[in-house]
Amino acid sequence: MTVLKNLISHKGDSTYLSGIAEETGLSHSSVARVIAPLVETGIVKEKPLGKQIRTFSLNMDSELTQLVLEFYDHIHKFAD
Repeated sequence: MTVLKNLISHKGDSTYLSGIAEETGLSHSSVARVIAPLVETGIVKEKPLGKQIRTFSLNMDSELTQLVLEFYDHIHKFAD
C-alpha cells in the first residue's frame, strides 16, 4: 500500500524507483517487487528512458486505476 499511496500522492507525475524508495523508506528492490504487479495489471504505467532507467506513473486511462482512486478517496473520508 505504501508504494501505491506514494504514486497516488504524485498523481499525474512520473517518478523513478529510487524516488519512491527514498520517499517511502523502502529498499529499491522492495519497491521493484511491489510495483511489478501494479504494472502487470495496468494500474501503473512504466516508461523506459534509455537502457536501464524507467519512470512510473499511475495509468489514469485504466478503469482499474479509477476504481483504486475512488476506493482510496472513500477510505480517507472515513479517516478524517
